[in-house]
Amino acid sequence: MNKKSRRNLPNRYIILIIAFFCAVLMIATTVLNTGYGPFSVIADVVFVPMQNGINKITNVIYDFDDQFQTREELIAENESLKEKVDELTQKNNELVLDGYELDDLRELYELDDQYSDYEKVGAYVIAKDSGNWFSTFTINKGASDGIEENMNVLAGSGLVGIVTKAGEHYSIVRTIIDDSSNVSAMVLSSSDNLIVSGSLSEMDSSGSLPFSELLDRDDEVRQNDAIVTSYISEKYLPGLLIGYISRVESDPNQLTKSGTVAPVVDFEHLQEVLVILKLKETGDES
Repeated sequence: MNKKSRRNLPNRYIILIIAFFCAVLMIATTVLNTGYGPFSVIADVVFVPMQNGINKITNVIYDFDDQFQTREELIAENESLKEKVDELTQKNNELVLDGYELDDLRELYELDDQYSDYEKVGAYVIAKDSGNWFSTFTINKGASDGIEENMNVLAGSGLVGIVTKAGEHYSIVRTIIDDSSNVSAMVLSSSDNLIVSGSLSEMDSSGSLPFSELLDRDDEVRQNDAIVTSYISEKYLPGLLIGYISRVESDPNQLTKSGTVAPVVDFEHLQEVLVILKLKETGDES
């Protein structure tokens, strides 16, 4: 017990040691400030490096804090730039879309001028059948706009198809590429008659429509000749451009010819159409 108590310093000694250490620090500080005295060398060796180290640590902490704030600012600025890029991208897409729509409307205007003898109403495509091609589709105009069944529909540079149903505020259009479509047509240069048939498989393979029953006794019909609706068609008004001959060949009977017609209408990207508000007559198409 005595040995243990001897090894423990009394509290008053501890206080004295602490007081002495504080006094030394005060004297060292004074020496550092004046640059004179016996403790100057010790201060230079011990306290100055310690203070420099503390200053460096403090500077590192401040630099880290500045870098942290700068990083936060960069992140905020980056997010702001991303929002601006998204906004500009959206505006650019809208401008591109407006440009496409303007081109379509310009084509319709030219088409309207081309067939100025007919009264027409413009309409937007609002639905279509499945698949890549616009075989049948729905427009946003109907009986309340004067549209009736069997009225002819135009787009791009020529004939799209015919109205098969006219609701009060919508209509359904069957295009000339539909498998059930057959159009009585003629070669514009020679007035020779032929039949243009709808064929989605032919559109898939060559982008053309088959034609048949061409009577070309004088052998005048050539590739790139224009094909239009004929006067003998029961539902289609005469003279509407269908397309241009892409291939023509003689049939085995040597009396008629057949081949393909490249339509002038883009049946993959229909958006706006013109409906001619005039009926030729009712009856089955031929």
